[in-house]
Amino acid sequence: MGLFLHVAGFVVCCGMMLHCAADSKVHYHEFHLTESNFTRLCSTKTMLTVNESFPGPVIRVRKGDTIYVNIHNQGSYGVTIHWHGVKNPRNPWGDGPEYITQCPIPPGTNFTQEVIFTTEEGTLWWHAHSDWTRATVHGAIVVLPALGTTYPFPQPDAEEIIVLASWYKHDVMELMTETLSRGGTANLSDAFTINGQPGDLYPCSKETTYRLMVDYGKTYLLRIVNAAQNQDFFFMIAEHNVTVVGGDASYFKPLTTPYIMITPGETMDVLVTADQPLGEYYIVATPYFDGGADDYDHSTATAIFEYRGNYTHPSTPSFPYHIPAYNDTVVASLFTNQIRSLASPEHPVDVPLDVTTRMYLVVTMNMLPCPNDSCAGPDGYRIAAGLNNKTFENPKVDILQAYYWNLSGFYEPNFPDQPLHYFNFTSDDLLSNNVTVSDPGTRVKVLNYNETVEIVFQGTDVMNSAENHPIHLHGYKFYVVGRGQGIFNNVTDPKNYNLYDPPELNTIPIPKDGWATIRFKASNPGVWFMHCHFDRHMSWGMDTAFIVKSGGTAETSMKGPPAYMPPCDLESFLGSKDSMLLREDR
Repeated sequence: MGLFLHVAGFVVCCGMMLHCAADSKVHYHEFHLTESNFTRLCSTKTMLTVNESFPGPVIRVRKGDTIYVNIHNQGSYGVTIHWHGVKNPRNPWGDGPEYITQCPIPPGTNFTQEVIFTTEEGTLWWHAHSDWTRATVHGAIVVLPALGTTYPFPQPDAEEIIVLASWYKHDVMELMTETLSRGGTANLSDAFTINGQPGDLYPCSKETTYRLMVDYGKTYLLRIVNAAQNQDFFFMIAEHNVTVVGGDASYFKPLTTPYIMITPGETMDVLVTADQPLGEYYIVATPYFDGGADDYDHSTATAIFEYRGNYTHPSTPSFPYHIPAYNDTVVASLFTNQIRSLASPEHPVDVPLDVTTRMYLVVTMNMLPCPNDSCAGPDGYRIAAGLNNKTFENPKVDILQAYYWNLSGFYEPNFPDQPLHYFNFTSDDLLSNNVTVSDPGTRVKVLNYNETVEIVFQGTDVMNSAENHPIHLHGYKFYVVGRGQGIFNNVTDPKNYNLYDPPELNTIPIPKDGWATIRFKASNPGVWFMHCHFDRHMSWGMDTAFIVKSGGTAETSMKGPPAYMPPCDLESFLGSKDSMLLREDR
């Protein structure tokens, strides 16, 4: 009993402080999910947050630490929390995506997740992974270097977290219900935010605009998280260059640039030196959208990079004068293609060379038929999405428990390595049902332990819907060994792979009408989700999961489940029930 009281007291202490002592190896946190009132854009709404904050609390650890997070769901529907970019070796039970590794935490209950940090170093983030709840339930993770080590770049004078997000005037879950039940397009956000504030280009927002206070001559490390629901951004600071030094908790060769392009799910670490005349300069997050339809939020979030000192403050901060056009694919690709791993002796790369499993995944928007053509998508169909023409459906019992307990009927281990048929993937005339109508189901790919995997993602223009897709893989980092435009050529394109210093990421933007190749070693046993990080595309089925079998030893085998897992007899706001809608339509 005494030990229990001691630990409980430590949990409360850490929950109040948001992070524990930096030299501790184990940290404890309390997350309280509650409905709170927030006022933005001249109106007040009630929304679900963690510890009544938007964005949520920052988790701070050192490389190699472990955290235990006790999640209390005091909301009105089931929720899960995912630790984005944390490999959590052998422990998929703590990963969090609903119906993949657990069922939602029911209202009025709690669930403790163990999250194990190993090789990650830099910036990551956590977020809800149930329905569209992550719009308001998310926060940053800072993984500092292990004790006795330091950054592979000059020590900055200070650090600041920048979280980019979407803002909806209406309840996000109600919008999701309407979108998925009607089968049509998703509602657009009403604004974007920087650290929870839209900025003074929006109504009723001038007084609350986020201000980053700086001193002339000092260098700042900005830890940037794109937590937006469905939006890539160009991010820049007026009249200041930034130097990109890392992303997705990996280090990069320094890249100095006037802007970055960051997709949902990605994190980037950049250095900026306050070397301009004393004044105020806008920090801007403006949409990058390369799709054909005009279905994106055209607004721009701002913050202010404000120098301390004695000077006359301007009536309006300086605005960036070379903002890329919203659809400038050349500029976006130029930035992404320049990213390289640091590849130093202290931070080496280990690119798999002998590939044992090759996959060619065609990334598409799709449709599913509705009775009497009654849905709101094209020609009365339901809008869907898929990989290799397979639209993912959530099962009623999460895949991890079904796999671990050998329960049949909840998934099929037959996700295809190749598309069922090949066509001109980037043609602008892909409207016929033989390429637009997908095949729904819960299909997974099974890998043996330590297989070396290469995946080529092929973008398409099915339904005239070509655009950038940020694909995220849970439980792993992977090397991005190649990217290109057009249709992948398996003879010539591999000759140009970068096997020397490719970036090691957990989220990759698949270029519009182009392709990207990743490689990883399947050395983390468990069940791991892979999906587009546009929430609407994930809900529409642009997903699959990997089951990685255990190795031959205890150290290479998946851990057993914790003593308590959330029950699967309750659903999240829609969850598996929405997948059932697709089945009923057929």
